[in-house]
Amino acid sequence: MAVDGANVPDQNLVGATLDAIPLKRPEATPEKPQHLCLDKGYAGEPVDCEVRARGYTPHVPRKANQAPKPKRRRGKARRWKVERTHSWLNRARRLLIRWEKKAANYLAFLHLQFAIVALRTARVLG
Repeated sequence: MAVDGANVPDQNLVGATLDAIPLKRPEATPEKPQHLCLDKGYAGEPVDCEVRARGYTPHVPRKANQAPKPKRRRGKARRWKVERTHSWLNRARRLLIRWEKKAANYLAFLHLQFAIVALRTARVLG
């Protein structure tokens, strides 16, 4: 996670977010590249360079004024998992509107909510 002010564009936080991933990911090879799916807001050369510098292959939908890309689907889209997780996080009123002035306090509440979501999913909490 990367926390910054609401007036900072998401494109500026791509590098910080990718650097903050706590798990060591497998090395990208030509046979097994590491893919990163982004939305149209991340289209552009600066984000593309940030993502490729960290060993990912970016997948960004084209903007309306660009030529359409041919569709080749191999599997199902998994976007609903991300939206579902955002919905679970938004159940915590303290996270829905950021009241904390310090980023460390806000990150602590985010981690707490992630733990609550994980424990509920594992059916440890009711």
